[in-house]
Amino acid sequence: QVRLVESGGGLVQAGGSLRLSCAASGTIFSINVMRWYREAPGKQRELVAFITSGGSANYEDSVKGRFAISRDNAKKTVYLQMNSLKPEDTAVYYCNADVVSDSTWSYKGYWGQGTQVTVSS
Repeated sequence: QVRLVESGGGLVQAGGSLRLSCAASGTIFSINVMRWYREAPGKQRELVAFITSGGSANYEDSVKGRFAISRDNAKKTVYLQMNSLKPEDTAVYYCNADVVSDSTWSYKGYWGQGTQVTVSS
């Protein structure tokens, strides 16, 4: 069984910063791409950023230059540093990862439970 557990959400004023973490645990042979999504009230879940096992990162246009995704493969953890936060960044942030957890060596997608980020104006 694979678990992804997010932490680091909270309430912050506009212009502030937060750092989200997502730690994977359980039977894990390999983790490929790790992603952060967010879901705002009344909106569809959207991909915010992703990072490959080799460290290549990609961002949704609205967060470029403000957010930075990173990972520690030894700790099986992905981070999202969020700077210059805006009220429109308010959402539940979800971690997602492609994980090999058995001898079939096939990657399966797993989700965390989400962490609330609220940015006040």
